[in-house]
Amino acid sequence: MSAGLAMTAARRSRVRLVIVTMLFIATTINYADRATLSIAGPSLAKDLGLDAVAMGYVFSAFAWSYVLAQLPGGWLLDRFGAKWVYAGAILLWSTFTLLQGMVGFFAGFTAVVVLFALRLLVGLSEAPVFPANARITAAWFPTSERGTASAFFNSSQYFATVLFTPLMGWVVHHFGWHHVFTLMGALGIAFALLWTQVVHGPKEHPGINQAERDYIEAGGALLDMDGQGAKPQSQAGRTILQLLSNRMLLGIYIGQYCITTLTYFFLTWFPVYLVKERGLSILQAGFAAVLPALCGFIGGILGGYLSDLLLKRGYSLTAARKIPIVGGMLLSMSIIGCNYVQADALVVGLMALAFFGKGIGALGWAVVSDTSPRETGGLSGGLFNTFGNTAGITTPIVIGYIVQQTGSFNGALVFVGLNALVAVLCYLVIVGEIRRVELR
Repeated sequence: MSAGLAMTAARRSRVRLVIVTMLFIATTINYADRATLSIAGPSLAKDLGLDAVAMGYVFSAFAWSYVLAQLPGGWLLDRFGAKWVYAGAILLWSTFTLLQGMVGFFAGFTAVVVLFALRLLVGLSEAPVFPANARITAAWFPTSERGTASAFFNSSQYFATVLFTPLMGWVVHHFGWHHVFTLMGALGIAFALLWTQVVHGPKEHPGINQAERDYIEAGGALLDMDGQGAKPQSQAGRTILQLLSNRMLLGIYIGQYCITTLTYFFLTWFPVYLVKERGLSILQAGFAAVLPALCGFIGGILGGYLSDLLLKRGYSLTAARKIPIVGGMLLSMSIIGCNYVQADALVVGLMALAFFGKGIGALGWAVVSDTSPRETGGLSGGLFNTFGNTAGITTPIVIGYIVQQTGSFNGALVFVGLNALVAVLCYLVIVGEIRRVELR
């Protein structure tokens, strides 16, 4: 490198690191709010008299509206930009989370209906988040850094468990399940205000210098995250049809559904599994969940780093993304081994191995940033997340019925492991070459 180029590189600002940190924090709060019900679940179910099937439906409430709002949320991002749509989303979902703490003022069926409705509203409000994450990452990061950046914010789902599950378990144990919702709701509202002050697009951020802007643009960053390039609303239906008719994208979408099945097992039934199947207290379950979550977090960071490293060493984009995804999903099938061990330490160890693998393979949002059409990043991300989070509807309900009918979680763990295998087949057989889609 010449002296001039070295000086230019040294002068580059690093605002994109602040941006991805904000995405990480926002997504951590996002996932912690999704998990509040799983931590409060055993005590809440006892107070409200809910059986396993009823809990399965309550767990799934979030995902019904979350899935249905993905495409409208993606269109909002393309139309109005990521910053303010995201800020509004944080404020709304945090308010609805806080209100769940008041469900205790109702009784019986009314309490269940109010809780279900509030979970629907949380799902509705959170819908734009991951498409916005993908859009902001595509705007702020060159292709060679996008895998690491995407893996970093996506790994926050595990960090949320590491940080908040013990805290929420402690709150439930000492103060009651109602206060979990109050705590998390207030935290999110405060963060929404911080978001509006820190996050801007790369074209207008006051902290970015020209050297960093030139660097990310030369590396493939799509600098517009504010929606000016969006297709008119009248063309949204035609765009969706084009995306669904693309074999590569369809394989990615189905694979994401299977990968997200593992996520929703962890977010909904895992603490209940530890309490009901393994006999732990809710406080013990909160701490037992930390190791698998920490391993998932480490795996998530490692998967993104490995993918970008392969890319820098000359591997194709296809190989650099597929190798961690396929390897990670195969490793995550170790969750089935929990059916064949008795010691709680071995169960937690196998879960940790499974979620380490799941973390390595969770590169879907990097693939979305790599493949989405330039004009409709929000809509493409919304469609991807629609498929993925349909698992949030099916997984809690299917597991609820399996547990109700069999009296154990053995079949549920097999169900989760087989979804990981199907994800592997999607990427090996259906996806083919990973490349950016051009709309016709």
